[in-house]
Parts: sequence; structure tokens; C-alpha cells
Amino acid sequence: MERAFARIDFEAVRANCARLKAELTEGAELCAVVKADGYGHGADGCADAALKGGATRLAVATAAEAEQIGRRFQHVPLLTMGALTIEEVDGAFSAGSELAVWRDDFRRLVADRARAHGRRARVHVKYDSGMGRLGNRDAGEVLELARACAADPDLELAGIWTHLATADEPESPYFDEQLDRFDEVVAAVKAEYPHAIAHAANSAAVLRDKRSHYEMARCGVAIYGLDPFQRDPAAHGLLPALSLHSHVADVKHFPAGASAGYGRRWTAPVDTWVGVIPLGYGDGVRRALANNADVLVGGRRHPLVGAVSMDNITIDLGPETEVEPGQEAILIGRQGGEQVLAEELADRLDTINYEVACAISSRVPRRPA
Repeated sequence: MERAFARIDFEAVRANCARLKAELTEGAELCAVVKADGYGHGADGCADAALKGGATRLAVATAAEAEQIGRRFQHVPLLTMGALTIEEVDGAFSAGSELAVWRDDFRRLVADRARAHGRRARVHVKYDSGMGRLGNRDAGEVLELARACAADPDLELAGIWTHLATADEPESPYFDEQLDRFDEVVAAVKAEYPHAIAHAANSAAVLRDKRSHYEMARCGVAIYGLDPFQRDPAAHGLLPALSLHSHVADVKHFPAGASAGYGRRWTAPVDTWVGVIPLGYGDGVRRALANNADVLVGGRRHPLVGAVSMDNITIDLGPETEVEPGQEAILIGRQGGEQVLAEELADRLDTINYEVACAISSRVPRRPA
């Protein structure tokens, strides 16, 4: 019996990618985003499943991620989307990754390193249409940068792209404002370089508006069966790929007034039984879930009571219980007729499902379903 593990359903990842691919406009490619170790699900296995589900490209954020994925998937187009240092440019480029550029000095750096490696670098020029992070927000300068990339013998202009800030807010008009701005830049770039692929859509945009699909969509959260709108993934035909498992290590009788955990943040209101589960914030179970979550044991919900420790949590089993040490405990996933979604925990934590999945630490081994 393992202390704890996350079970990853790679078939769900494959099915989610097939679902998203079917949503795309004809001819648009699906790029599976596998950064942050596949949003906590395991990058290699999820990348493989995504490709089986119809993805034709992969994307990461860092040079180290590019090196990991590039070694395993050498013949799949790979894009490193994040900012890179000089040393990281070499790492990502050596891994066969395409790179993002948005400043001319960085363009020159990439060209210099490509020349040193003896082959051209494929680059995607990033336009800041309103996210306010990486990217150039001047449309004219973006076109000039695209021209410079296309004219440089050490570079190949592969794409023009942007990030959408409010795709997951269905009532936000800012989504359309960004697309309007991006449309103008795309038209200008593609008038001169029709081969450059345009891409903007994340998971939410893919499900929200086909206008955002262009020639490629970069999907992350939805390929893992997490709802980009923070509600129910089933509403969009998505299958959660991750479940978080542990077991009941002990069952203890608590007289009324007895307390559990640091700070005595919970005391038994009546005589009850308490289960101890060897999982805590060292594994990614946030302290803010103290007295604020349910754990599944025996197909029933049991409230998490008391402080979340680094290695243990406690649950109230009630005045009478048949739960015994050794029984499975599920913090995310389904057991019997009950289910705890990552979206539920995110709501309790006032955060997003991305953070819930990514927070599960490396101390928790990932196991295929």
C-alpha cells in the first residue's frame, strides 16, 4: 500500500484531445500544452496521449521543459513560449524547439545562437493584444519584427501569436477586443508571409468562439479534463484525468471536546470517530482546506477537520463508523456515487483548478490508471 499517489488516466487525456480537435475549425491544428509537468499530470505520458488524440504540436514554457519533451518527441513540432536567458536559448534550441520572440535584441540573440549551431531557428513573433505580459503591444513594431525575422538567413518566421486574457469569462467584451486587434496584425503579417501560422486560442477560447481558432489552438487545462470555466468539465464533454489517493492510517475515538491537529482548530462537538490520512501540505493539500473540504472514504463524503499538517490530515467519520485502517481515501476523484472535482477544491480555496493540479507535489508519485 502506498502512502499516497495520483492516478493519471491517459485514455482520458487522449479522449479530451479528440474532443477538442473535433471542436476546431477545419484545418486548425491542436497544440497540447504540457508545461509544468503536464499541469501536474506528468508531461511525457500526457504528451504521448495528446498526440494519440489528435494533437500535432506540443508547447512548454521553459528551456528545461523543452529539453525533456524534445528528447522524447524529436519529430513533433515544439514551441517554448516563455522568456529565456542566453543559456536557456541554447538549451531550448538544441532540443529542437521553436522559440518566441517579441524584441529585436532577442531576435538577434536567437539568430546568433542559430548561426553558432549551424541551422536556422523557427520563431513565433508575439503580439501583446492585451494580456499585458510578454509580447510587443505596438502593431507596427510587430510587423517590422516579423519582417526582420523573415529576412534573417539564420531565422525562419514560423508564426504570429498572442495570449487572451478573458477567454474564460464568457461575458467579457475584452475577449472580442483582443481578437479584433490580433486580426489586424495577422492580416498585415500574412499579407507578406502567408505561410506564418496564427494562433491565439487557449482551452476556453476553443470552446467559446471558433473565431479564435485561426490555424492552431494551444490547449492546456482542458486536455487534462479540467474545466477552463471553473465549473463542471462534464458540461463540455471533458473527462478528469487525475485522481488523488491515500488511505486511512488510523481510526481514533474522540470524546466531545477532544481536538485534532495544530492550533486546536477543530474540537469534537460530540463523541465521534476520527480518521487520520497520511497526506498534507507537503503533498499539495493546501492548509486553507482545514475545516473546508470533504474526503471520500467508503463511498461517502467525510469532512476534513482540523489543521492540514505537512504530512497528515484528519477527517470526521461520525459517532458511528465502519471505516477501518487501510481503507482507500480519495481527495480528488470518484468513489462509489460520490465525486470530488478539482473545481470544487478550487472554489473552496478561492483559486483555479490549474493551481490545484499543479500544486500536487513531486512527493506524490503519478501512476497510470
